[in-house]
Amino acid sequence: MTKRHGYALLSAIITLIVALSVSIYVGVSAGDGSRGTSPAGGRAPHNSAAPASAGTWVGAWSAAPVAGERGTEQTGLAGRSVRNIVHTSAGGAGARITLSNLYGETPLTLTHVSIAVAADHNSSAAAEGTMRQLTFGGATSVTIAAGKQVLSDAVRLRIPQGADVLVTTYAPKDSGPATYHPYARQISYLAPGDRTEDTTGTPYTERTAIWRYLTALDVLSDEADGTVVAFGDSITDGSTSTESANRRWPDAFSQRLRAAVTAGQDMPRYSVVNAGISGNQILASLDGRPAENQSGLDRFARDVLGRPNVKVVVIDLGVNDVLHGAPADRILAGLRTLVRQAHARGIKVVGATLMPFGGHPRYSTGRNAVREQVNAVIRSGKVYDAVVDFDKALRDPYDPRRFAPEYDCGDHLHPNDRGYRKMARTIDLADLKGGVPAQL
Repeated sequence: MTKRHGYALLSAIITLIVALSVSIYVGVSAGDGSRGTSPAGGRAPHNSAAPASAGTWVGAWSAAPVAGERGTEQTGLAGRSVRNIVHTSAGGAGARITLSNLYGETPLTLTHVSIAVAADHNSSAAAEGTMRQLTFGGATSVTIAAGKQVLSDAVRLRIPQGADVLVTTYAPKDSGPATYHPYARQISYLAPGDRTEDTTGTPYTERTAIWRYLTALDVLSDEADGTVVAFGDSITDGSTSTESANRRWPDAFSQRLRAAVTAGQDMPRYSVVNAGISGNQILASLDGRPAENQSGLDRFARDVLGRPNVKVVVIDLGVNDVLHGAPADRILAGLRTLVRQAHARGIKVVGATLMPFGGHPRYSTGRNAVREQVNAVIRSGKVYDAVVDFDKALRDPYDPRRFAPEYDCGDHLHPNDRGYRKMARTIDLADLKGGVPAQL
């Protein structure tokens, strides 16, 4: 072969590789559920091109599925558009979502799903030019089998960090119960009929304080390199924080981390997502098939290991186990199991001490003794890679069995907004650095 022919062949090969690379970059539709079909007449979805491949997929928002919504056992949300409002911890040039039918008893068919950036904070209207129809395996309709979830195709859309995003679903047929997250601390909206791509927000007159079907929003980010998952109970869920104000401790921590990076500090560029469930325990789930409010051990693979590019998990779980009478050795064994699972995936684990609950109706000296036993072992460094001492930061220095009054929401178990901010400030940002140690 002559040199000229060799160059020509090399050029042809490079051209072919580039063409193939462009053609195969599409969003991935994952999970168990059929991919659906295109609408009648073969109308192509508009504004649905996949984003350019530059960047890293990270979690921008998440909410763990908790149960089936009461009152939707037969019909689900048939005939209504569900517009969930979620707040992003990272921005990017593309987006994809995860929808869940975990607690459904029949297949859930969604014929129309959209995403848009909200026109304003807490607004049900879309910012101009941001409405996109979502697809699943190239189809605009998707059927999700009972007990399963599905990942949408990627869509090109510039999503800012710290923005509210509208994710809207429409199901024309009865299917229930609706999988939901009950303590959203965020107002979302419902509208009659298929108003999925309405940009005005006018039809969305029914307010709702829960998230339905939607469990995650990922972005293809050029400003974040990984994801931090906050894994916990109602304290992480932010159940006593101000509604629609994004004042949970993971929100405040995300803002603090981003401010440090923006200021030029040598800190990882990570997004932060919330995997808290109110009432959650490490060891026990509630009744149901599948079990409602699944235990930390049962849901860790889905809510932490299953998120994209997770680098660190912050675990604040165990108070509800103490309140339900679990012994310290079983609580610690459960926490160590979570740590082993995280390490097997190369994920660093920052763990929190359990905060006080003196004055709460379920307080007893015996339960407080268990809490103190767990905390002593956590502080010894024999459970986690790094420790954040939420107990020391928020307890009353004159009565360490209780919250300091300025951080107590009033029920003596949960912080107020000021307490959540204190929690976010207590985490050492340097603990996010580095990988999993060779041996804990």
